Amino acid sequence: MNHALPPASSRDDVSGFSNVGRVRWWQRGFFASQTAYVAIALVIIMIVMSVLSPAFLSPGNLANVAKNFSFVGIVTLGVTLVIVTGGIDLSVGSTMALSAIICAMTMQAVAGTSLDSIPVLGMLISLGAGLATALAVGLVNGLLIARAGLSPFVTTLGMLSIVRGLAYAVTEGRGQAPTGPDVDLFYGITDGNLAGFPVAIIYLLVLAVLVGLVLHHTAFGRHVFALGGNEKAAALTGIAVERVKIAVYILSALSAGFAGILMVGWLGSAPANLATGYELTIIAAAVIGGANLTGGVGGPAGAVIGALLIEVIRNGLVLAGINAYWQIVLVGVIIIVAVLVDRLRTLRLTL
Repeated sequence: MNHALPPASSRDDVSGFSNVGRVRWWQRGFFASQTAYVAIALVIIMIVMSVLSPAFLSPGNLANVAKNFSFVGIVTLGVTLVIVTGGIDLSVGSTMALSAIICAMTMQAVAGTSLDSIPVLGMLISLGAGLATALAVGLVNGLLIARAGLSPFVTTLGMLSIVRGLAYAVTEGRGQAPTGPDVDLFYGITDGNLAGFPVAIIYLLVLAVLVGLVLHHTAFGRHVFALGGNEKAAALTGIAVERVKIAVYILSALSAGFAGILMVGWLGSAPANLATGYELTIIAAAVIGGANLTGGVGGPAGAVIGALLIEVIRNGLVLAGINAYWQIVLVGVIIIVAVLVDRLRTLRLTL
């Protein structure tokens, strides 16, 4: 049998069908993604901020930036999962508030009871109550969207109003402060520092790593991307579409509940208007970080970078003495610009 290589001219013709080696390193993988562009923009903006305001790089200001963006970043991780499937969750801000309130009120209810005699038990019950509240919200969202076939936008918009109304109803508009023998420990795990870093940012980084592992190294992660790419095709391949949808809405709500509880430690109480309007900032962070609202694209790195970019800009506006109302305008502008840039990049790649 003749195993001789084909003529050089034939090999050249075959290689003409391959683009291997023709794409530069900065045009492949992460470097070609919107997340990379946003990361570069973040670095540039931080350099400009440090030049314009020396206070920007002060330890106190950096700690505030880290803490503030961590709350948004944690929820953005959960919302990114929903967006990757092609859905949306507008109820996260209200879920943050109600979970925080239930946690604080449970601590108040447990204080002075026999449960106080068992160290940490009262706090654990309170944390569980807050997270269970978030889980219930996510489960209802997931069931209505996956089983009843309702629109994610309409469903979560309605849940936004319902949950916020419950937050005001159960508190009668008054803030709820955590109490009890474990309150110092509660503040320590929600608003303390570990090795000089706010615990909130440590939680964010750990969760980002976990979400990355789940999305890129598990069957569940592949199913999440498959739903966003083509839900009908995913169903035909045997993916349990309903279960995946319900799961991502539960995870989104749990991330919101966890962030809301952390904010209780930061603020010292849980007001009924906690995290009002946060859903817009959170969705903006996800979109800026590269999550595509049509589904199929997104990841934890983009979620973290997007949340940090928004907080750095907000902080810069505060340091510059610019009216806080312009921050709301800026968030809307950033969303539109991010979607436009992603659209232009997609068109360029398809040409």
